[in-house]
Amino acid sequence: MPLAVDVVVVGGGIAGLATAYELSQRGVSFVVLERAPRAGGVILSEEVEGFTIDGGPDALLIQKPEAIALCKAIGLGDRLVSTLPPRIAYIQRGGRLHALPAASVLGIPTRVGPFLRTTLFSWAGKVRMGREWFIAPRLDEADESIGSFMTRRFGQEATTYLAEPLLAGIHAGDVDRLSIRALFPRLADAERKHGSLLKAFRPLRNPIRHPQSAIPTTEGAFKSLPGGLSEMVKALVAALGEEHVRTNTGVDAITGEGPFVVRTSAGETIDARAVVIATPAYATSVLMRERDAELARLAGEIPYASAATVALAFKRRHISHPMTGSGFVVPRVENTGILAASWLSSKWPNRAPENRALLRTFVGGARDPKALERSDAELVELSMAALRPLMGISGDPLLSRVYRWERANAQHEVGHLDRMAAIERALAQHPGLFITGSGFRGVGIPDCVADGRRTGSEAAAWLRERTQN
Repeated sequence: MPLAVDVVVVGGGIAGLATAYELSQRGVSFVVLERAPRAGGVILSEEVEGFTIDGGPDALLIQKPEAIALCKAIGLGDRLVSTLPPRIAYIQRGGRLHALPAASVLGIPTRVGPFLRTTLFSWAGKVRMGREWFIAPRLDEADESIGSFMTRRFGQEATTYLAEPLLAGIHAGDVDRLSIRALFPRLADAERKHGSLLKAFRPLRNPIRHPQSAIPTTEGAFKSLPGGLSEMVKALVAALGEEHVRTNTGVDAITGEGPFVVRTSAGETIDARAVVIATPAYATSVLMRERDAELARLAGEIPYASAATVALAFKRRHISHPMTGSGFVVPRVENTGILAASWLSSKWPNRAPENRALLRTFVGGARDPKALERSDAELVELSMAALRPLMGISGDPLLSRVYRWERANAQHEVGHLDRMAAIERALAQHPGLFITGSGFRGVGIPDCVADGRRTGSEAAAWLRERTQN
């Protein structure tokens, strides 16, 4: 007799797990089906020779509290740790590292003094950025790229050395294609509401209220867990019940109109009153192909970028750079082959044994779409070539690990919100079918947690309404 549950959640990344958690809190029966041998998607932490390495994301943004709240709900509240001071991030320019100005919001200055003192921008660039105060706002609702927005408001130098490596870089995307309204809506909203970002973020206002603030607080802007973010995944799976999270279980087909029949890669069939699809958009497209060609097309049009992270460990004395801070991002024009580097042993407590240092580089993305065609050894050497002259590294790494993330970075490009509106309209024609995940409404862990829990709540409400009727 086939298994019967209220909801099948297809995909065991953080969005799917968050959906399942919300269902569990509402007394809804469920099963999570994950094709990979482990849950968590891009969240992957390892303990290697005394080093704690995050192969994927390593931080939870405090100012978007949904992920922090979920950690507390599943018993991890007292294990959350803050970044180590001093909480400084850098941008490479001219072969040197320049600290982001203190008291800035994603590099956008909120105080004059630190901005005037920074060596990141030329004086001409600073003057042009200061003129943003007087530039008339764009008041329509039309979308535009991050690059177009930042160049229009702050000038080309700000786009080259700030928006491209920082705003687009954290999404491994193209600054001239990614959508400002989809990824940084508060910046676009600040322009419309205040006429200027400098006015919106001036000291008379409280910048900590802005969820994407980069201004340090006494706790810093981020939290993590001592064993890396995989602690969160393990605790979440334990809270759900391991029997309800099936790994190595792909989904080949979803048939029916509610009740649905979900056929797994092992040939099993599961009856479900509702289905939540929490897979990458391209996988969602395949699952929807027979059910709704238009929905499949829309989901399939969402682009993805591939990237890799390269973890490198050294004896601390073999690195001459002080590594005071969390790491740095690299503008495209620097042409070093890497997108960024994190100093994990300086960023988080107890990530490396005493007198050792742990670094991590990021390669690939829209800037280098063929990066993953290189071997592990080539990616390590590429990273070392970028780091050696910049940080004064002598000798070879004590260990190296390469983590490959094929088509793992959803690209919310210009027009993404319009596409999402069309997806929502198409989805409305399929009662009992829901979607969530980074390809659709949110890219980072907090956004995926928030959207997963919202989707779980909507599915539970839909089931309750059908029961009452």
